[in-house]
Amino acid sequence: MDIDEKIDLIKKGTLEIINLEELKEKLEKNSPIAYTGYEPSGKIHLGHAITVIKLKQLQELGFKIKILLADYHAYLNGKGTIEEIEKTAKYNEKCFKALGLSEDTEFVLGSSFQTKPEYTDKIYNLATLTTLVRAKRSMDKVSRNSENPKVADAMYPLMQVADMVALDVDVALGGMEQRKIQMLARENLPKINKAPPVCIHTPLLHGLDGDEKMSSSKGNFIAIDDSESEIRKKINKSFCPIKEIEGNPIIELATHFIFTSQEKILIERPEKFGGNLNLTEKELVDIYTAGELHPMDLKNAVSSFLISYLASVREYMENN
Repeated sequence: MDIDEKIDLIKKGTLEIINLEELKEKLEKNSPIAYTGYEPSGKIHLGHAITVIKLKQLQELGFKIKILLADYHAYLNGKGTIEEIEKTAKYNEKCFKALGLSEDTEFVLGSSFQTKPEYTDKIYNLATLTTLVRAKRSMDKVSRNSENPKVADAMYPLMQVADMVALDVDVALGGMEQRKIQMLARENLPKINKAPPVCIHTPLLHGLDGDEKMSSSKGNFIAIDDSESEIRKKINKSFCPIKEIEGNPIIELATHFIFTSQEKILIERPEKFGGNLNLTEKELVDIYTAGELHPMDLKNAVSSFLISYLASVREYMENN
């Protein structure tokens, strides 16, 4: 596979790559490093799985993958005590392995390096380059304290930028909620004589309740280790407006999981309601927006797929 083919593959399922010319340079390196940071703060759900799918793809293209289990970040963001967060981090690591990342994936606990002198030196340096307004703005989509910001909200993005240096990152992967922090890294790292990473942004899944983001704290998610009955119950209760595609979480699940795994979706329904359908993504959009497919029939199809898709994850979690 040549460089252009690799670029085309990486672009699939992403919203933005900053920038493509730099990505080409990274692909010419021997074992370039791609990283994603996750706060250990609850269940690993399908929103996380979006980035893991891309990490697995990068791994297949020769990238070394580093996953930051950002315990100190979670603490600064009010996600629990350090002890609680470390317990969650171990569970999260097991979940990421269950999703199929290869054995050479490196999991790094933030607290393992974030108190070292060379790291704190970079934090102080970055602090002199970043206004409070800029730091707060970069946290708008990330922080729990946006209505009543704390000093921690200003520290958080500086630490995330320093993480990229400490982990020797070539590519930083994250959902669109990470964009402002990643742009801060691209702005400020050259000022401290460090190369900025290429930034790849993946879509955010809407919550099952129609909220703008699937989140464990909001309870509007499908956990990767949910039981078959839990998956069906959650999907059946989910927001799925008739004829609407935009912001429809069930359509999004089909787009990001079913149609990235197979060409068509099987809709099973009684003959009196039109019989079974085997639809491409375009056909699904056309028939759903025309009002010719009932939301419950779509939900049943998505539930069946997800139960099968996550079967190996459930098995791994039960046996490890």
